Amino acid sequence: MSTMFGALNRFISRLDSESTSQTSRDRSTYGFQILRNKNHEIPIEPWYDFIVGINGRQVDNPDPNLFATEVRNCAGSNVSLILWNAKGTRTRTIALPIPTPSPTLGITLQWTPLSVTEDVWHVLDVITNSPADNAGLLPYGDYIVGTPEGNVHGESGLGELVEDYLGRNLRLFVYNHEYAVTRLVTLTPSRSWGGSGALGCVLGFGALHRLPVPMTEPIAGPGEMLFETARLSNEEHRPLSAQPSQSQSPSLYPPPSSTPDASTFLVPASMTAPPPPPPQSATSPSAGPPKGAKKQRNVAAPNMTFDDYFREGEQKSKEEDYTTSTKGTAPLPPPPKSTKAPAQVENTEPAADTQLEAQEPTILEAEPKPESQDG
Repeated sequence: MSTMFGALNRFISRLDSESTSQTSRDRSTYGFQILRNKNHEIPIEPWYDFIVGINGRQVDNPDPNLFATEVRNCAGSNVSLILWNAKGTRTRTIALPIPTPSPTLGITLQWTPLSVTEDVWHVLDVITNSPADNAGLLPYGDYIVGTPEGNVHGESGLGELVEDYLGRNLRLFVYNHEYAVTRLVTLTPSRSWGGSGALGCVLGFGALHRLPVPMTEPIAGPGEMLFETARLSNEEHRPLSAQPSQSQSPSLYPPPSSTPDASTFLVPASMTAPPPPPPQSATSPSAGPPKGAKKQRNVAAPNMTFDDYFREGEQKSKEEDYTTSTKGTAPLPPPPKSTKAPAQVENTEPAADTQLEAQEPTILEAEPKPESQDG
């Protein structure tokens, strides 16, 4: 028993160590966060989009000059950017033209870890006449993503910021999932508004309250991946097993020809043609097969298709079903005709009842009294 519990404890500790290492790897992933986009023709969303790759290579250097040099080298052509979006944690690739006179994108970048998008608070409920209600926060649709007052990290970061701004105006960046807009909300935290809490709303934090995929995007169907990942040039390439390369051996099944031949159809082993029967003698042309010999069955030709084979079997089955065999059996004789009427069986029970009824008066009659004698 102790050995089993020891093995279970070691297994759980190994799982905990793997989850911790995975979390540390996720938090160590960096990219260039888009802070401002001056070129409205570029489909890049500030704060939510991160540039994690350029021209098929992963961005692993925080030096913005190297990134700008790579963009200038693409003057007169297109530059390929791999973007990671915080809404649904999806990755996409876009190609942007770089003009020759001024080879720039017109965006402001900052080297930031992707984990900053995890500091999101989901508005679950708003109490009437509370500071959150007066500021216009909407339940279930609003997400507090940040504040211009400073950086907020961790689950308790927003609560500490609210305590510092009691009785003062606090600005918050709020993203609405239903309308896909981000607005600046100003509210005044207070303890004397008549309810519990300084904001008067219920907030959710954690993995179940991250930013969802926008409602304008199509919903993933059954069997599709919910999270896509981008493949970079410096990553190990793993070919799919469903797509064999040209260097592999030829396929075991050759492609069908455009004009199929009747002889190429599959023929079952039991459908092979039998050997020809022996020739009959001229003296007895009508002589039947010798006694003890089995009757030969009709076998289909080798070039006969499956449809013809099954159609012939169906026809034989119908003939056997609707034809009654009388070979070797004699017809049943008709039942004999009788001229004498059957004897009727007399019922003796009523007579017995009548006899009993006739005997009853004789039993119940009173005996005559003897004559009296005078003395």
